[in-house]
Amino acid sequence: MKIEEIRGLKEAEMGRVAEELRRERFHLRVQQQTGQLEKPNRLREIRRTLARIETTKSQNRKAPGRKGVS
Repeated sequence: MKIEEIRGLKEAEMGRVAEELRRERFHLRVQQQTGQLEKPNRLREIRRTLARIETTKSQNRKAPGRKGVS
């Protein structure tokens, strides 16, 4: 997800997306440990997207007038 897409989400949606990504990251890490991971770059994408979501949530808390705050 790009940062513009994330900023368009409401707080609850960001939390839901983050939770889904955390689950996917867990399953990919298990696959990596068993040697079955087909797309190792996906772990990097997930990590960065989670960081973008957490950063946006933090920015929304500091500036309540921003878009995406519910």
